[in-house]
Amino acid sequence: MEPEQPRTVEQIRDLVSWIGAGRKLTQTGKVTLADARVLVALLRTGDTIDAAIGDRIFKTKSSQELYHLNLLVEWAKAARLLRVVGGRLVPVKKNARVLEDPERILDALFEALPRISEAVLPSGWLGSIFAEEYPAGLRALLTSLYAADDLVPEQELQAAVWDKVSGFYVLDDLPEDRLRLLRQSNDRDVDRLLATLLGLGSVQRIGDAIALTAPGRQAVAQLRGEARPGDPVYQLRIELAEVEQPAVWRRVQVPAGFRLDRLHLTIQAAVGWQNCHLHAFDVKGVNYGRPSSELDFVDETAAALDALVKEGEFLDYTYDFGDSWEHRILVERQVAAEAGHRYPLCVDGAGACPPEDCGGPGGYDDLKQALGDTARPEHEDLLRWLGLETAAGFDPTHFDLHRTNQRLRALDW
Repeated sequence: MEPEQPRTVEQIRDLVSWIGAGRKLTQTGKVTLADARVLVALLRTGDTIDAAIGDRIFKTKSSQELYHLNLLVEWAKAARLLRVVGGRLVPVKKNARVLEDPERILDALFEALPRISEAVLPSGWLGSIFAEEYPAGLRALLTSLYAADDLVPEQELQAAVWDKVSGFYVLDDLPEDRLRLLRQSNDRDVDRLLATLLGLGSVQRIGDAIALTAPGRQAVAQLRGEARPGDPVYQLRIELAEVEQPAVWRRVQVPAGFRLDRLHLTIQAAVGWQNCHLHAFDVKGVNYGRPSSELDFVDETAAALDALVKEGEFLDYTYDFGDSWEHRILVERQVAAEAGHRYPLCVDGAGACPPEDCGGPGGYDDLKQALGDTARPEHEDLLRWLGLETAAGFDPTHFDLHRTNQRLRALDW
C-alpha cells in the first residue's frame, strides 16, 4: 500500500486537473462563485458558502471569502502550476509533469511558501504585524523548528515570530490593551501558518508542540540553500589571527556555492560573535562586503565561494573595523555532503570567542592577564563589564561543539 499523501498535495493535484483547459475568472481575477461551489465540494476544503447564522443567511460575494479554496488557488499559481492568461485560469503546461509526482508537488508548494502571504494570512478587521512582515516571520518560525532537536511548544513558536516581526516597529508607547490585541492577532496568524504546514505534511503536532517531519526538514534545508547529499562541500579552517594562549579556531563545512553573505553569518555563529559591527572579505586582493556609498566593496550577496577560491587557497575576513578581528580562512578540502548532516556544520574547534569590544587581539591579551591577576586595578572593573562574579566565569579555552552547531542551525537565510 502506498503511503498516504499530504491532503494539500491531493487538493492541488485535483484542482489543476479540474481546471482542465481553463476556467474563466471574475473581473477581479478570482474563481467564479459557480466554480467555487463545485470546487469546495470536490476538494473538500471545509469552506462554507452562504453561511447560515441563526435564521439569517450571509451571502458569499466572492470566492476570495472562501479562505481554504482561495489559498489553494493562489498557492497553485505561486508554485507555477496554474497561471492567468486572458482572464482565464489555465494549467502551466511545462510543469505538467510535476503533477505526476507527489514529492515534486510538495517541493513546488514548499518553495512557493514565501510568495503566498496574502492568501495564507489575509487581512481582516485586526491585521497582524506578522501579515505585514510575512517573509521575516516565516523564516523565524521555520528556523525555530529547524534548529530544534525535538518538539517545540507552540507558544515558543508564537514568541519567536513575535520577537522577529515586532522588532521592525516601535511599540513601547502603545496602550497595553492595544499591544495585547496585536499579540493575539499575531498568534492567530502563526496558528494559520502552522495549519497550512500541517496540511502540507511538513510539520506534525503532538499536543501543543510542533516538529518538522522528515520531508519538512528536507524542504527547509533546500530553502536555506543547504547542500543535498552528494553536493560539493568546502571544509574551512577559520582561525583568529594574532590570538594565542589559546588559539581560537573552527573547522566548518559549508556548501561550496555559499554566497559570501551566508559565509559571514556562518563565521559569526561558528566563532561566537554577535554580528553587531561591520565586516569585509578580502579574496585575492578584492574586498567584498555590504554595498555602501562610503565603502568601496563588491557586493557579497553576488559572490559565491566556489567561484572565488578552490581547495588549498585562502581568503581573509575582518570583523569590527575598530577592534580589527582578522580571520584567516583556509579551504582545507572539498568533500561530498552526507545524508543526515545539516550544513553549515562545525566539526571541530578550540578556544572561546573573545568578548566583543575588548580592543582586538592586544586588548584581549590584556583582558586575560587582568582577569588572572586580582592585584591589577582594572580586575574588578572587567568583572563588572563582563557580568561575572569571579574570573572563573570566563574560560578562554572553552569551546562547545554542540552549542556551536545549534547556533549554525538557528541561522536566518
